Amino acid sequence: MRLRLLIRRLTVSAPRVSVRSALPWPFRWIVFAIVFGFCASIALWAFEFGKDIAGLDHDTKAELKQARSELVVLRQELTALQAARDQAQSVANTADTLLLAEKASFEKLLAANKQLEATNQSLRDDLGFFEQLIPAVGGEGLAIRSLQAERLNDQELKWQVLLVQAARNASEFDGHLVLDFTGLMNGKPWTATLPAGGQAIKVKQYGRLEGVVELPAQVLLKSVTAKVMVGSVVKVVQSIKL
Repeated sequence: MRLRLLIRRLTVSAPRVSVRSALPWPFRWIVFAIVFGFCASIALWAFEFGKDIAGLDHDTKAELKQARSELVVLRQELTALQAARDQAQSVANTADTLLLAEKASFEKLLAANKQLEATNQSLRDDLGFFEQLIPAVGGEGLAIRSLQAERLNDQELKWQVLLVQAARNASEFDGHLVLDFTGLMNGKPWTATLPAGGQAIKVKQYGRLEGVVELPAQVLLKSVTAKVMVGSVVKVVQSIKL
């Protein structure tokens, strides 16, 4: 206890003290105005910067208006190009239709030309037929006026026989025609008779018989003989060499 009393006497005890600013109020208003002005400047700068970002300034509005005008022009040009494309497509379709029509007409002309050539060849054959009939006037009995044979390819032979009865009041001839073919096959003699058993014929004044026979590809045909027969009797015979 004595020690505590001694310590209290030796130490200095003082009351608590608070320190306050002694800045006058006018200076306080000046500082407040400076801070407020600084904040307002920052706010104005942020507003202008936002306008630039958002594109709300006058120049940006003008550019946007010009861009819209250019877009309208481009759309008009696109519409015109689409119309031109549609017109060109229509012309192309018409051209294709005309081309198909011309192609069809050309094919018809080719077919007609082939038909005319066939008709012309038939008329030539008929003309040759009647020309061969003229020298026979005044003759008697059945005669072979013409025997022709033409190789179509390696295996086909076309033949034609013209028979004539010159007498005006001759009775109808009833018989059959036999064709004999002779030649070489692989270097050896070869013969054949076609058609088998003969082809029946009936001739009043004239008759033309023709046909196509198939021959072996190895045959080298030398001659053709036509025989007009009644039963087993040969009435007329004629041969040609190839």
